[in-house]
Amino acid sequence: MSYERFLGDDPVVVTAALTGGVHGKEANPNLPETPEEIGKAAAAAEEAGAAIVHVHARTDNGERAFSTERFQQVDDAIRRYADDIVIQHTTGATAAPTEKRHRSLRTDPPPEMASLDMGPLNRYDRLTSENTIATIDALYDEMADRGIKPEMEVFNDGHLNEVHGLLDRRDLGDPPYATLIFGPGTLTRPRPRNLLNAVDNLPEGALFNTLGFGRHQLPFATMGILLGGNVRVGLEDNVYYRQGELAESRRPRALTAARRVR
Repeated sequence: MSYERFLGDDPVVVTAALTGGVHGKEANPNLPETPEEIGKAAAAAEEAGAAIVHVHARTDNGERAFSTERFQQVDDAIRRYADDIVIQHTTGATAAPTEKRHRSLRTDPPPEMASLDMGPLNRYDRLTSENTIATIDALYDEMADRGIKPEMEVFNDGHLNEVHGLLDRRDLGDPPYATLIFGPGTLTRPRPRNLLNAVDNLPEGALFNTLGFGRHQLPFATMGILLGGNVRVGLEDNVYYRQGELAESRRPRALTAARRVR
């Protein structure tokens, strides 16, 4: 990926991360939680220019949901309201048993894509997402069996090594697809030179998203586009449209990103 790709005719893919698994309506009342809300938000994001919707499911009381049945309800709503958006399920879940993380892969039909966390990271004061190599391989193998494209989530530089390791152990297809993530804690520090380093160390020919949490969302989206990458936006990653102003829906953020690439 390179600036030459930005100058060329290849389309830039916008992923809308609608909901997430952490904050809810207490952070932004416009964040969609029910299947119906998520379906309508996916349609609005698609209309604004998003091609992929990154999906987390919630229970009726707003907690994280892991059941295949709940993901099925969300997918059905997305397909009912949106025209032709690619559905990408999460398999990430802090402190959740690995078995639960497989359940989102078992909808009928399965999602076209699913996230694959590429290594451990600390979450908050007392929680860790383990993401052992055995867990990564098991999730990948089920994705491969079901025809699901893995979206490798790279939270820090060590995870780049795991991307190369997974390529050595498995056939990821062509091209591999990764999301480079920047933010607080054990995530890569959000600085331009760190994005350049991450892009330089991706496998040859890999496609990538750029994801900056919070106020770094649009600056990193812009830099990622200039480097020939794709972008991810949405209320999972930033509940604000600008400082002090809550985003009204997925549409404003996705629309801003889409306008930057046209």
